[in-house]
Amino acid sequence: MEFRQLGSSGFKVPVLSLGTGTFGGTNEFFKGFGESDVKEATRLVDIALDAGMNMFDSADIYSGGVAEEILGQALKGRRERAIISTKATFRAGSSPNDVGSSRYHLIRSVEGSLRRLGTDYIDLFQLHGFDAVTPVEETLNALDDLVRSGKIRYIGCSNFSGWHLMKSLAVSERYNLARYVAHQAYYSLVGREYEWELMPLGHDQKVSAVVWSPLGWGRLTGKLRRGQPLPEGTRLQNAMTAAGGPQVPEEHLYKVVDALDEVAKETGKTVPQIALNWLLQRPTVANVIVGARNEAQLRQNLGAIGWNLTPAQVAKLDAASATPSVYPYWHQKQFTERNPFPTS
Repeated sequence: MEFRQLGSSGFKVPVLSLGTGTFGGTNEFFKGFGESDVKEATRLVDIALDAGMNMFDSADIYSGGVAEEILGQALKGRRERAIISTKATFRAGSSPNDVGSSRYHLIRSVEGSLRRLGTDYIDLFQLHGFDAVTPVEETLNALDDLVRSGKIRYIGCSNFSGWHLMKSLAVSERYNLARYVAHQAYYSLVGREYEWELMPLGHDQKVSAVVWSPLGWGRLTGKLRRGQPLPEGTRLQNAMTAAGGPQVPEEHLYKVVDALDEVAKETGKTVPQIALNWLLQRPTVANVIVGARNEAQLRQNLGAIGWNLTPAQVAKLDAASATPSVYPYWHQKQFTERNPFPTS
């Protein structure tokens, strides 16, 4: 397992981590991801640890906290072998203060996650989204206090716009507060908007990408084919789950799938392995979160590492997945001499 440095920190993480959105499945939305109980989750954790994939990602809202509870039980007695990342910000209760990135909510969220996970520290704690109501200074002061108390080791964010992240980094620098070292972002061959602004920002400011939904919300599993019905067992069959993820024009999807099929024939690898390997060669990417409903899916995802696509194959996938940029990015691309694409 390859390990990469996380942002501007001295902390290293494996290139693949196991997402726990498939743990629990206690509500309609998360049933679309999976319904692993403690026994099955423990088996997945066993396989991951044996492969050196010792990072596990969760969130307080995954199945209403049940995913964290299951992860905690699966790691019982071997917490020291694991890197745990989790998230908070989204609504986790009915109270007016059970949402957001206020000091009140973040401290309660961290304490709740620690209890459910059965640990006394979180390795990487991330804001699940930007809270435009709470002052950035309040949020970062609360996170800094949690770092200084030892309850969390590193901080990150997720689903931020470029200005959200840059403003936060500026506040951290101004007041000497803990700094975001990771941005958990959506990025895939059918969703490359991360490259427009967040990637150059991450490259410049040394904020690593931790990629969620690298298979385009279940579209790049190798099961979807032009003119064929949705296969059984995909999250896209669950209307609520499908609507809650990125939307991809059908023709664009199948153009990418066709290119993936061509590369699959050349390499002997599967479609998801190729899609994951492509991501691992992109600038700023430190870690890619993979989900698995079962042991077979997890072992297939582990097959995405230990080899690399050729430059020609990367170029083929780049061309098939390219989409027109919105302003000002299409304009900036005309001035590549002074706006080069990140290279590492």
